[in-house]
Amino acid sequence: MFKGSIVAIVTPFKNGKIDETSLRNLVNWHIDEGTHGIVPVGTTGESPTLDHNEHKEVVEIVIDQVNNRVPVIAGAGSNSTSEAISLLMHAEAVGADAALVVTPYYNKPTQEGLFEHFKAINNASMGIPIMIYNIPPRSIVDMSVEVMAKLSNLENIVGVKDATSDLSRVKKQKDQCKSGFMQFSGEDITAYEFMKNGGNGCISVTANVLPRLCSEFQNLCIQGNYDEALKIHKKLEPMHNALFIETSPSPVKYVLSKMGKIEDELRLPLVNIRQETREILDKVISDLDLI
Repeated sequence: MFKGSIVAIVTPFKNGKIDETSLRNLVNWHIDEGTHGIVPVGTTGESPTLDHNEHKEVVEIVIDQVNNRVPVIAGAGSNSTSEAISLLMHAEAVGADAALVVTPYYNKPTQEGLFEHFKAINNASMGIPIMIYNIPPRSIVDMSVEVMAKLSNLENIVGVKDATSDLSRVKKQKDQCKSGFMQFSGEDITAYEFMKNGGNGCISVTANVLPRLCSEFQNLCIQGNYDEALKIHKKLEPMHNALFIETSPSPVKYVLSKMGKIEDELRLPLVNIRQETREILDKVISDLDLI
């Protein structure tokens, strides 16, 4: 259903507003560079600082610009179950191919609460596939393999974006979840080992700035050519690391601005990166000949 390099696309801003022109241009560039799918309004898309209308606007712009050329997996998560359902229903109504739903943050539900949250979202779907986003460093809660396995048996739960850094989970989840349950790395630096352990792809931050390399890497992994894939992974490693020196997506927006793709504009409480981080990124940009 979904595979390969799926970009967690940034939301470009200009003078405090969504920069629709830059967003549409980014979508076209990603498709031309071989990106296998696009996730709007995820963490990298600064969803916490978009109001509901802006959130829906970004999803609609991306779906319109993609025009069925690659899958669109719309961010639809919230720490409120009813709000997540509302975002899911919008994504479904406007033609998203799937929804990415993060584990509820801040209110810290139990494992039973996590199950009931996703069960309610599953039951509200009219058929749109739902991907769980398990990211303990940001949401505090960590969905257990056992709960994920139970959720995988529900009709519309089709996979997970796993940002736990625990590579042993790939096999455990594959063994316990239903056949065909998809697993995507949520961390670029782990993508090589994740794929070797049986993953289906990566929902990537680095793909924002190096879409062709990320796509080529994933294509080689899918083909089972891990020797050649490792060469690309090693080439990508400096960028993987540099993009997380400070809170994402501040570094990736800086790189995209240097490439002339977007303005280097974020929304508080995120701020532009420090000078020392810029210098590190400038060297990586120069080494990779991005400009």
